[in-house]
Amino acid sequence: MSFFKRIFSSDKNDPSKNQEAKESLDKGLEKSKTSFFSKLSKAVVGKSKVDDEVLDNLEEILVSSDVGVNTTLKIIERIEARVERDKYLGTDELNRILREEIAGLLSENNSDNQAQFNIPKETKPYVIMVVGVNGVGKTTTIGKLAYQLKSAGYKVVLGAADTFRAAAIDQLQVWADRVDVPIVRQQMGSDPASVAFDTLQSAVAQDADVVIIDTAGRLHNKVNLMNELSKVKRVMQKVVGDAPHDVMLVLDGSTGQNAFEQAKQFTAATEVTSLTVTKLDGTAKGGVVIGISDQFKIPVRYIGVGEGIQDLQVFNKFEFVDSFFK
Repeated sequence: MSFFKRIFSSDKNDPSKNQEAKESLDKGLEKSKTSFFSKLSKAVVGKSKVDDEVLDNLEEILVSSDVGVNTTLKIIERIEARVERDKYLGTDELNRILREEIAGLLSENNSDNQAQFNIPKETKPYVIMVVGVNGVGKTTTIGKLAYQLKSAGYKVVLGAADTFRAAAIDQLQVWADRVDVPIVRQQMGSDPASVAFDTLQSAVAQDADVVIIDTAGRLHNKVNLMNELSKVKRVMQKVVGDAPHDVMLVLDGSTGQNAFEQAKQFTAATEVTSLTVTKLDGTAKGGVVIGISDQFKIPVRYIGVGEGIQDLQVFNKFEFVDSFFK
């Protein structure tokens, strides 16, 4: 069983928690869904079947919903194939067809939900390095993840390696206090690699299960970013030889296409192994999750669908599509 499956396995056996999570997801995607179906209803008004005009309008709607051009074209091609095969598809069936084809598309890609990777039992501490530009909800994501891990019985240590902003260190301290987990920090301007080194040493000494390292989010110079993240990795490996075990990129879903660009730049600068998409509850750009999940072949592990400490959810693409088209 994978590390993150073990974390949330208890929730799967609790129907009330599952129901709460689904209701939170439905609510979080409400703006995206309302915007999408408002456009879709206008596109098919007066039409009884899915024809070229409807498909052209649907393509425009998907692109404007931040699904992304490449993923949109895949979806349109799949629907065109169904029109060709079935000869007649009514516009009243379009909702169901979209749901089926998007779910099918995501199922074919290496973007599986539930963090499908196994962690050796001897991997302790398990090190997560979190990357992302400032303002995307990176530190909040770390705090919420620490809460979920601790609630599942894991001993967690945080590392404040975003030393370029005093506010980042202070914000992570607030979360550490709120969740009641230890944090390793230094002064603003300290060497981020030094903080990461101290954090891992402290975690090993405390026999911690998981370490979450915050890093600076600057994209003004990709070479500098690459060098800095590489240095942090090298220094951590002096303490834990195969660290980090997960490099998690946090993206702000409300920025739409900018999230795609950030993903491109970070995946070029460092090896990203998982994605978290935040702030979906306050935007009509929820379609960005579909495009990111399809295009980058990196698992979307979490989505943020609310302000609450429990509103960081493990991404389940089937439930996401169900909520989007509900």
